[in-house]
Amino acid sequence: MTRIAIIIGSTRPGRRAEAVARWVDEVARRHSAVMAGDATVELVDLAAYGLPLLDEPIPAVFGQYRNAPTASWAATIAGFDGFIFVTPEYNHSVPAALKNAIDFLFAEWNHKAAGFVSYGVDGGIRAVEHLRLALAELKVADVRTQVALSVFADFEPSDPTDPDAPRVLSVGDEHESAVTTMLDELIGWSRALAPLRAVAADARSHAVEA
Repeated sequence: MTRIAIIIGSTRPGRRAEAVARWVDEVARRHSAVMAGDATVELVDLAAYGLPLLDEPIPAVFGQYRNAPTASWAATIAGFDGFIFVTPEYNHSVPAALKNAIDFLFAEWNHKAAGFVSYGVDGGIRAVEHLRLALAELKVADVRTQVALSVFADFEPSDPTDPDAPRVLSVGDEHESAVTTMLDELIGWSRALAPLRAVAADARSHAVEA
């Protein structure tokens, strides 16, 4: 079975990422592969892990984690075959918390696939551009289809009579279709990369034994 994590990529109070991620989760659970039991989706919230600014003394590529939050984060990410990153765009890039969480690990990301759901004034597309570059260094295959939500067109005031009321998610059918297409690609790539993950796991096992 292919396991896909929907990573909530913001820890900011009042974040919209959680609502977006829960919508993605709802759509994903209606995907044919998920309904058939061939794939699963699970929400992973960065805020639940309490990761500090990167504080591991040894580079992640060596896999020698010293701190408990890192070990917990590593165990979670290691268990998935692919990822959907839900991210806002901050100053032309991703939230610092998301980049920090990515940088904590190396092998746990390798030979897996990633899709992206972003939001922002410009749909968060520039944040995803940066994510694609960082993940390539971690041997993550990113799929083409991206879901880009506008904070103007895809969120509406919770109280139409109050212009200062918080805005809530309100997406059209075209975005749900894009999530489904992205999942088609993501599940396919996650499965295709399984042999590489197996080879890497075998190599790590032999290295430990040696």
